[in-house]
Formats: sequence, structure tokens, C-alpha cells
Amino acid sequence: MMKALTGVRVLDMTHVQSGPSATQLLGWLGADVVKLEAPTGDITRQQLRDKPGVDSLYFTMLNCNKRSITLNMKSERGKELFTELVKSADVLVENFGPGAVDRMGFTWERLQEINPRLVYASIKGFGTGRYAKFKAYEVIAQAMGGSMTTTGFEEGPPLATGAQIGDSGTGIHAVAGILAALYQRESTGRGQRVQVAMQHAVLNLCRVKLRDQQRLAHGPLREYPNKTFGAEVPRSGNASGGGQPGWAVRCAPGGPNDYIYVIVQPVGWKPIATIIGRPELAEDPEWATPDARLNKLDKMFQLIEEWTLNHDKWSVLDRLNAENIPCGPILSTKELAEDESLRDEGIVVAVDHPERGEFLTVGSPLQLSDSPVDVMTPPLLGEHNTDIYGSLGVSAEELAELKTNGVI
Repeated sequence: MMKALTGVRVLDMTHVQSGPSATQLLGWLGADVVKLEAPTGDITRQQLRDKPGVDSLYFTMLNCNKRSITLNMKSERGKELFTELVKSADVLVENFGPGAVDRMGFTWERLQEINPRLVYASIKGFGTGRYAKFKAYEVIAQAMGGSMTTTGFEEGPPLATGAQIGDSGTGIHAVAGILAALYQRESTGRGQRVQVAMQHAVLNLCRVKLRDQQRLAHGPLREYPNKTFGAEVPRSGNASGGGQPGWAVRCAPGGPNDYIYVIVQPVGWKPIATIIGRPELAEDPEWATPDARLNKLDKMFQLIEEWTLNHDKWSVLDRLNAENIPCGPILSTKELAEDESLRDEGIVVAVDHPERGEFLTVGSPLQLSDSPVDVMTPPLLGEHNTDIYGSLGVSAEELAELKTNGVI
């Protein structure tokens, strides 16, 4: 079946997470993603292994729907083969350190000479300013992009989020740029450079906090539960930080994830007051309006919690949803892995692997009606050397020689 990106060839020189998350999405959308690895393989094949001698879940969950070839880019024959690969590629994606591909002899200008239609996407830690040469990892991007300073409780330290907004968040931004460049190529006939920095992507995801930084110039942020405000947006725990106050309240039986997040909209206060057994608060002028409740949000959620503590989070979910009150239980990783709804929706997927057996992964969050996603097993290291190099005219004899000489 034709997919959205059928016919698009992606040369994937990425490793670890930010790049592979982007190219996996392209593969899910139907692109032919050829993962080019050093003969030793992507480092994540060996990192955080749960089973000896097989590719780790770190690798398998980021590299589905790809083919794998190996190539030593330091060898002259390797450079020749890479040149041939670039000629037939629509997209090249890399997330090496700054200047690494240039030092291999393949500057953007050289790549344009080889293939003027090439879309060349680079993921870096930072932009071209003072941080350009700094190393970046997931939590460093969170630290320098605005996430950590606004995550946590007011009196506590800055915290990292469990969501990989620095790596996979940047990968999604890269996909948007790549697709836009491919679309523009349809009218111009030319490829172009796509560059995405992890710090920039995290800041984009933190834009509402930058909004609030500017609002501070006009006084305290009344929607926040904090009692005092300085010159910076404070950490505000589980507060929504938006126009509709929200908080995570405890539920029975009191385990680490026995919480439900509740948002109190203006129209929701009356049914909430009834549900928690305090219907009189719906008419009490001290509680009846959003403005009246703003200066005592902590007390409001304490009242709600006094009720939720007597019920499990699923019962609370059903009761609140029956009154159209926005809420959501805190789901543990175990609950997510076992969630039947997510499995039925193709978001939690079981994949067979030839060496490690079945493993769970996250399916495509992009759902296209005419381009359904089939999550395929990730490739073994160099599994497609014969197919891909053979298509370039490399004979079986030379392939054996290249392997012996460490070129592939």
C-alpha cells in the first residue's frame, strides 16, 4: 500500500535518540530509511542492555522501520560509496557534533554538488552563538531551554521532566522541517538545509513560561498558587499555569501513582461542589466565582482531595467525567504498558525481534487515514549491506573484501 512518504529515500546518519526518533517517524510515514552505521554500530545497540548479546531496548525502540548498512567513512572507498548513496537520497539526517560531517569532506556545498535536490537535516545541541560547540544531552537541553527552571515545587530544586523533550522533542521539530523542505522542493526543484537545535526546541515547548515571564512585568501571576513573586517565573508544582487552575490530588489507596489531575473550569465548580458533598459552595460568594477562588486555590484542591482520598482514581475519573469535568489519572509506566485502549489504538505495540523476541514500543502518534503505520522490527547491524550496496553495483566479491578490510 502506498504511504505518505513512499518513494522518499532517507540516509540516516543519526545515533542515540534525537536523530533516530526523527528518522523513525519518517519511516513510519513510509520513507525508505537507510541507517548508515559505523562497522561497530550505533552505540545504543549496546547501552542499557537487559539481555546479553542482543540489541538493547534503547536501540530497538528508536529504530523500527529502517534498513541498516555499515560504512567506515574514514576510508577512501567508504567516501566513494557514501557519495553514491547521497546521489540517490532525498534526505540526509545527522546529529554528530558540530562540523563532523564537514571534516569527513562533505560540506553542505559539496553535498549540493553531488545532489542538488538533497534535503540535509542537522540536529545540534545549540545554535550558532556562544554555546555552539558545547556538548548537549537530554537534560542539558532541558536545563538551558527553560524547562528545568519552571519544573518542580517552589521550595525545591529545579527538576528534569520524564518526557524526552530535549531529544525526541527536537526530533519531532526536525521532522516538521524536513517535510516542509520536501514540500518546497516540489516547486523549486532544489533541496535545502534544515537545522534544529535542542535548546531551541525545548524553549519552543516552554513558550507559555516565556509568556508568563513577560506578564510578570504587570504584577503577580494570579493563576499560580505561589504567594510571592520575584523577577522570574517560579516553579509552581503541579499548577497548570493557565487560565484554568489544576492540581494533582491524591486518591485511595494512597500509592505513589494514586493521583488524578483535576482542572476546575468556571462551569465545573457547581458539579464539583455537589460531587464532593459541599453543594453550598456553589452559591457561597467566597467560593462561587473564579476570582473568589483564585486566592485560595490550595484550599480548593484540599477540599476536592478530602473527597478523592476515599475513592480510587478510576472511580474518580468516571464520576468527574460524567459531569464533563476535565481530569486524568496519573498513569504509571506499568499501567501504560498494559493499557488495552492504547494497544487497540496502535500506540503501545508489540514487535517481534529476530534475536531478542517480542518487545513493546511506542507506535506512531501521527495517524493518517490514507497512510496507516505498520511498526516493523528494527534492523540488525549491517543487515541490508548486500541489498543496498548491491544496488550500487558492488559485487559480492568486493563486499566480502570490504568487510575484511573494515570498510563496511
